[in-house]
Amino acid sequence: MIRKKSAEELEPWLQRAKASLVASFANGMAKDRNAVIAAITLPWSNGQTEGQIIKLKLVKRQMYGRGKLDILQARVIGPG
Repeated sequence: MIRKKSAEELEPWLQRAKASLVASFANGMAKDRNAVIAAITLPWSNGQTEGQIIKLKLVKRQMYGRGKLDILQARVIGPG
């Protein structure tokens, strides 16, 4: 469904999923059906942005208690 970008397959999948172990996940998707359809059919993605945010949070957690902004900046951006 995702690879084919076929939103028509969403409804049958939701029905099957509601009767399986992922029922809670399927119910959450059904509540926000319009956003799920948009995610399947539209070409845009914020994956690159999310990846950078996750990387920054990881470095921030690793640096907790070790230094100030200048050391964090050196780890994220590089020595300047």
